[in-house]
Amino acid sequence: MENLVPGTPLLARPHWIPEQPVPLERVRLRWQPDGPNALLDGSEPELDHIRPRRADGASYRYYADALRDLAKPKVFENRGCYRLLDVDASTAEPVLTFGRGQYFDVINICEAVAHEYASAVLAGPDRHTPFRAAIADPTDLTRRPVMAATSTLTIRHDRRTDEAEFVLHWRDPEKVASGGGLYQVMPVGMFQASHDAPWNEANDFDLWRSILRELSEELLGASEDYGSDKSPIDYASWPLSEKLTAAREDGTLRVFWLGLGMDPLTYVTDMLTVAVFDAELFDETFRRIVSSNEEGRRVGLDDATGRSTGIPFTADQVDRLTTTEPMQPAGAALLRLAWRHRNVLLRPLDAG
Repeated sequence: MENLVPGTPLLARPHWIPEQPVPLERVRLRWQPDGPNALLDGSEPELDHIRPRRADGASYRYYADALRDLAKPKVFENRGCYRLLDVDASTAEPVLTFGRGQYFDVINICEAVAHEYASAVLAGPDRHTPFRAAIADPTDLTRRPVMAATSTLTIRHDRRTDEAEFVLHWRDPEKVASGGGLYQVMPVGMFQASHDAPWNEANDFDLWRSILRELSEELLGASEDYGSDKSPIDYASWPLSEKLTAAREDGTLRVFWLGLGMDPLTYVTDMLTVAVFDAELFDETFRRIVSSNEEGRRVGLDDATGRSTGIPFTADQVDRLTTTEPMQPAGAALLRLAWRHRNVLLRPLDAG
């Protein structure tokens, strides 16, 4: 495993971070429903030393069960997720293979390994982390079930002035199961179907559709109930989908893949994407942008006009957030990578 994004602690394998941003439409997904069994699932005896005990004295078997009973966050549901199985290194364009998984796989592994490390640090210099040792290389996708979130840096770009700003989120620890108290780009969401009804598995297996739903929920405050418990989402007739898909075709919205990586503390995995909106499209689409949502609040700069929707996309703001502020590693990596590739990201498609 390596740290491939200077200035951030994000872990990645070399082929996980492309040399240049890749248009999202060039990222290919493969489906492998009968994926291999992971070697670790969070029930291992290596976790006995940190497992809480129930009232009857018995230890919890899984970390998610303990979290549910002792410190349940506002959003906590064991829904199906797309499990990341492979990142193909043999092609010039990303090829990602997914199978079936569950959200509590994230809690049972990632929150447990973070708890173990925190307990070891508090215990003193003789740190004892047997579960982290059992995982060994966190970037080895065969050792544990890996669920990936889609983290999107949303940028508003004014072509006339060449000024840009991005939307920033503060994750409320009372509302979220992981990443509480940290800044993060927005929107972010687990790569999963909109509902566990079987017809959604194939219909929602698409990165752009996942990003669309998160834009709707986190920036516009829309409900996560799409009625897909009764029938699949008709993305072609959904106004937001129709509008933004057309914007991608005419170049007023450009969406890019910047890679993927893992948090070194929790081993949470994020797929890194950027959505660059022309200012007019952003203002029209998000004229009712919310100041808070189910996971936290949007962060803006105080200015005399009160019209700022985000943070200026400038070198000093990127440096501040990635060096002195409590920011999630995936968000820090996205900002660093986006700033490195700003000439590509902010260049209109017709500029060549």
